[in-house]
Amino acid sequence: MRAVVFDDYGTPDVLRLTDRPIPQRSANEILIKVHASSVNPIDYRLRSGEMKGILPGGFPRIPGYDVAGEIIESPTKSTFDPGDRVIAFLDNKYGGALAEYAVCEPEVVARIPAGLPFEQAAAIPLAGTTALQSLRNHGNMQTGDHVLINGASGGVGAFAVQIAKAYDCHVDAVASGDNEEFCKSLGADHFYNYEDVNFEDSAERWDVVFDAAGKSGYWNSRTVLNKGGRYVSTEPDVKGMIMTVVTWPLSKSGTVMLAKPNADDLRTLIDLYEQGKLKITIDSTFPLSKAADAHRYVEQGVERGKVIVSHQE
Repeated sequence: MRAVVFDDYGTPDVLRLTDRPIPQRSANEILIKVHASSVNPIDYRLRSGEMKGILPGGFPRIPGYDVAGEIIESPTKSTFDPGDRVIAFLDNKYGGALAEYAVCEPEVVARIPAGLPFEQAAAIPLAGTTALQSLRNHGNMQTGDHVLINGASGGVGAFAVQIAKAYDCHVDAVASGDNEEFCKSLGADHFYNYEDVNFEDSAERWDVVFDAAGKSGYWNSRTVLNKGGRYVSTEPDVKGMIMTVVTWPLSKSGTVMLAKPNADDLRTLIDLYEQGKLKITIDSTFPLSKAADAHRYVEQGVERGKVIVSHQE
């Protein structure tokens, strides 16, 4: 099969398209023919070596965790059948999505409706799961809460705005000024242009502050949290982990989260999509042979939505 691999940490130039053996599934795993995947910030952070202290080695490594495709083989007792259209949030700690085939456990796979294109479906797994788990599991978001999403126009943030609205929350969005109408089209009730206003100086107070952009911090954001409020970030570094431990007993807590693959969460996201409560925004699409360019593009910063890699040249 064709696969994008890298043999050492470095710039996007370390990524190369090559031939690799089709992964051998165990008796309990599913083999998926991948039609599309996506690139997330975690992918370039792992590729560059920024997180090698957390996840070292594993070379040659195939990056990526988002998969959309069709099942080729499945366990005998699985509820899945060959030919099923699915998405998966790969449970291999090193990834494996930027290839023509991928394997994973059934517990991280969900069926997708016939009308959902693979290229759009590939945007959902990691970013959608991150948004959902950040708000619901770590932010303890409740119906009617006041929620602020920092980085609301990005891949995770755009999902977070819509998920919070699906919970009937009041949602304030933070992004650059040219994304105001986009964020409001997702359901945001109020918009903060970070180029003109620092939400940390606002007189508003929120029950949940979700920093999807990784640009703020707990110690500044805590002043705008209601009593019992929660700050959630997606920046998995040592400083953030210390913050999580130190603030745990406080009335205003902070958490750094890493999304966990979970089929139930994928089904929740698909249900929201089918109900018309979750729109998928694609910024751009690259062929598998241009995966390095996709990494380069994401690393420079994506203003709106997700970057997709199509495996159908």
